[in-house]
Amino acid sequence: MSVLEREFTLGEIPGILWTPASASAAAPVPLILLGHPPLGLRTMYPRPVARARQSAADGFATATIELPGSGDRPRLPVLEQARADLRRAKAAGEPVGDEVVDALILPLVDKAVPEWQGALDAFLSLPGIGGPVGYSGGVISIGVRLAVVEPRIRAAGLFAGSYVPRSMFEEARRVSIPLHVLLQWDDEGNDRQAALDLFDAFGSREKSLHANMGGHTGVPQFAADVAARFFRRHLK
Repeated sequence: MSVLEREFTLGEIPGILWTPASASAAAPVPLILLGHPPLGLRTMYPRPVARARQSAADGFATATIELPGSGDRPRLPVLEQARADLRRAKAAGEPVGDEVVDALILPLVDKAVPEWQGALDAFLSLPGIGGPVGYSGGVISIGVRLAVVEPRIRAAGLFAGSYVPRSMFEEARRVSIPLHVLLQWDDEGNDRQAALDLFDAFGSREKSLHANMGGHTGVPQFAADVAARFFRRHLK
């Protein structure tokens, strides 16, 4: 499958858009928004581009944007302090407290979600890209908030691999779109019980949990195939 990759900047926000060669104004394709951890697009590039190629083969356009405070974007002091507090707690073998989790995640969600919505406006204005829209991966709390506030997103594939503030559980109860949640059972950086509790909290009538043995980076290829079938079912 031939894929067209385009880098762009929306205001101060860099991103990448991938479209199948077959996409045109006469034959627009659905869109999947690709989330990623706040490690910078350049660092994360191999992962979203692999997902983009898989999605193009299924007839989807995909797009991602740089998260606030990541990559070449200006640092956000509140996030930098929270990351330092997180590193300090982990180095000392101490539990990561709710205050640190809130400071680490909530400002990121509050800033990133409106940026995703603005980017979605721009993507859907392009010839060759139509609906419906899905969201895949990244910081799970961003996906939860988007699923609640963005009606154009019709289905979401979420990765249970990041810290979740307690307030997100209440937001999760308001999620109603179909969900596919991926959980690595032995993820060293993830509270498994919190991930299971979050899944239980989701209000969606259709939700599935796909759990695999192994650590954070040990996601098997067949898990991607299962997620691809989920998006084909809901976005085609």
